[in-house]
Amino acid sequence: MTAITRQQVETALKDYRDPYLGRDLVAAKAIKNIAIDGTRVRVDIELGFPARGYQSDLKASLQPLLAAIPGVTAVEVNVSCQVISHAAQQGVAPIKGVKNIIAVASGKGGVGKSTTAVNLALALAAEGAKVGILDADIYGPSQPTMLGTHEPPQTKDDKTMEPVMALGLQSMSIGYLIDEETPMVWRGPMVTQALQQLLNDTNWHDLDYLVVDLPPGTGDVQLTLAQKVPVSGAVIVTTPQDIALLDARKALRMFEKVAVPVLGIVENMSIHICSQCGHEEHIFGRGGGEKMARQYQVDFLGALPLDIQIRQQADGGYPTVVQDPEGRIAQIYRDIARHVAARLSLRGKNYASVFPKIVVQND
Repeated sequence: MTAITRQQVETALKDYRDPYLGRDLVAAKAIKNIAIDGTRVRVDIELGFPARGYQSDLKASLQPLLAAIPGVTAVEVNVSCQVISHAAQQGVAPIKGVKNIIAVASGKGGVGKSTTAVNLALALAAEGAKVGILDADIYGPSQPTMLGTHEPPQTKDDKTMEPVMALGLQSMSIGYLIDEETPMVWRGPMVTQALQQLLNDTNWHDLDYLVVDLPPGTGDVQLTLAQKVPVSGAVIVTTPQDIALLDARKALRMFEKVAVPVLGIVENMSIHICSQCGHEEHIFGRGGGEKMARQYQVDFLGALPLDIQIRQQADGGYPTVVQDPEGRIAQIYRDIARHVAARLSLRGKNYASVFPKIVVQND
């Protein structure tokens, strides 16, 4: 009987194209180990993104491919996940306690960006990552309401703040520090300073991802984020409506100009399904997000319906991913989260934190 070879195993694995990485696992360098013991084959896979809801499907897809190798009588597939810190803009120092920062942006308000941001953060956590969320909308913070808490952050040294824990997320928002009815009558420099303080003066604890919910537009806050915050990637939220797409394109081009990779586009309010009769209607148009993704050669991460429950659950402090974790919409958010994290995992490693600091002293 001819011995089973490693090349046969790799060839079988190449027949499976991972839906999140967009390539086979060998090309994605996700194969950690291949062990062959007579007629038994064991493959250890290490994904660079959290995938708790995908691991069993991945195993089920690979096992028959490996079992079809001539002579194989037993197959074992093990899947693990390891999130590392990925490259950000050159010359920007990493944030202590944060591996990766993902900015969620839109060119205009009213497209559901904040709702998408909090559900994305919760979905990444549901997939097994340690996640935080920073509400960067100084003028109109909404994350405290969506997370169902308005508790002020605590401090242990009177200099820094502890993140507010909510629904399993580490969170920070200007909304925790002011009365919710107090208007922020601040000019641009004060807003950008507040953003930097919220980010840098918070003791983030070993986060795989910090999701930053940006205000709409391409102004001071976005520019500060691009110039002084190590952003690993950005997600653009839009609706299919032409007006929303015009502004979404501006947000995408802004990130391109400041060398922040756009991980993809989420189309919100894609379709409305009548809760009474089930009739489907594209209220804001059809296919705009996908068309924009093709035009700018970025990933289309997924489409979300216009559903009253998404709004009700976010307003009630229990967003969809935690309120109805097994529901169809929560699964869409989790699928989007896996796509976002997988695309980020293909980027280079960030070595900034391992380089020694060189100090020149005069004798």
